[in-house]
Amino acid sequence: MFDLHKKNVLITGASGGIGSVIAKTLNSAGANVALTGTRNETLKELASELGENAHVLLCDLSDMAAVDALPKQAVEILGSVDILVNNAGITRDNLLMRMSDDEWQSVIDINMTATMKLCKSVLRGMMKARWGRIINISSVVGATGNPGQANYAASKAGMVGMSKSLAYEVASRGITVNAIAPGFITTAMTEKLNDDQKAKIMEQIPAGRMGNATEIATAALYLASEEAGYITGTTLHINGGMAML
Repeated sequence: MFDLHKKNVLITGASGGIGSVIAKTLNSAGANVALTGTRNETLKELASELGENAHVLLCDLSDMAAVDALPKQAVEILGSVDILVNNAGITRDNLLMRMSDDEWQSVIDINMTATMKLCKSVLRGMMKARWGRIINISSVVGATGNPGQANYAASKAGMVGMSKSLAYEVASRGITVNAIAPGFITTAMTEKLNDDQKAKIMEQIPAGRMGNATEIATAALYLASEEAGYITGTTLHINGGMAML
């Protein structure tokens, strides 16, 4: 469908449910992928499944020195970073009146500051090549808000605003910057919900079901492709109609 041969991808959060499927999808389109995360064994298993065009780079995104070093490590292994997928994210849920400074800051640091640093670090190489794709995985919560997730919602809304601003700055260099905002997606995390919790979620979704990781990964594949070169500064909402934005 879309050809990513000779393109090199750096993807964060590759050991997670959505991240691993994005990695598989881009790799199956021909891309070389650098898989980053903190779960070494899970990443090794994924790399083994994908074959010689997949490489593991351990990185704790709460460690800003490690974040700064990550793009350089990816370039050493891959030769370049043509496509950056900022997929990693954490939650530290609490009502705002009870939220600690650490609960706030840790989410902002990983979900937004690390994303900013990685975007900034890959730009020079993309500008020299006059081609690049940056795909930031946001969330429907960044647009709608959610009780108990002021920190997470702020980080994901901030990611969208940053993506739009950066898109303006680099569009003339052949670089696109877009966001994908998933709604409720079936992952190991959502599988832990009980039937009552799932039923309440379904009431909010006109499509009557949760999405799946492949639907997110296919969107990422399109945005990473040559064919999506005229799309930048946009947010692709994939939420089954939960929020029609």
